[in-house]
Amino acid sequence: MKIGAHVSVAGGFYRGVENAQKIGAETFQIFGASPRQWQAKIPSVSEIKKYREALKKSGLGPVFIHSAYLVNLASPVSDLRKKSIASLTAHLKIAEALGAFGLIFHVGSSKKMAKEKGIDFIFQGIKEVLKNVKGKSKLILENDAGGGGKVGGLEEIAEIIKKVKSNRIDICFDTAHAFESGMIKEYSSAELKDFFSVWDKKIDLKKIAVIHANDSKTAAASHHDRHANIGEGYIGLSGFKNLSKVPHLKDIPWILEVPGFDGNGPDKKNIDILKKITK
Repeated sequence: MKIGAHVSVAGGFYRGVENAQKIGAETFQIFGASPRQWQAKIPSVSEIKKYREALKKSGLGPVFIHSAYLVNLASPVSDLRKKSIASLTAHLKIAEALGAFGLIFHVGSSKKMAKEKGIDFIFQGIKEVLKNVKGKSKLILENDAGGGGKVGGLEEIAEIIKKVKSNRIDICFDTAHAFESGMIKEYSSAELKDFFSVWDKKIDLKKIAVIHANDSKTAAASHHDRHANIGEGYIGLSGFKNLSKVPHLKDIPWILEVPGFDGNGPDKKNIDILKKITK
């Protein structure tokens, strides 16, 4: 198991490598551009070279890019869907340029519109983005905390995967979101075994390419997306230990997106705790 974290690239993409090394990460996630803006600039040839050299020297990886928070392929608003497709296209080009494994994005919300229509919009949007960007980097759907018409439950993800039919589509399983949405009520060995048995039948466990390892500040089925440091939330240390025993999940990267014990984001202490309990 490789354990890492989301890290800052302020000052250049190569800084992401340095910041990951500082906290003992073995794999990491970064933003390809500002997560709160539609625009995304493709890095220069020199910047890409500097980053790739630093990454190769570090031995870290795989690397994941996270999309802008504004993206919503399921939106009932046509203009917002178009902007979302353009944003994902730009970010996937960045992922391809950096040699990242893939681009993680939130599936979206259909608001008050029927989710079936939202799922159709997501399918169409994904197909267009993949058509726009050829290469190896994947589009990675992340499950959501639910509420507000959000798409991202087990059945919905299964339907999207089935519709798209592409080996460039994978899944990011966020532990806090699964708990907050009510997909998983508790991270006990028994419930995890049952849940992932159903998942494997409907989607295939091997479609999960990465784990977002986040404890939850809010209770099960709260629909409130609030991350906590490992062991300080409702999932708890035992929950992550149980999760690490699920076949396949112990063999893929785990990325932390936690507040940090000093409030400055994912840190070495969180990584060390996760490494210790998942041995």
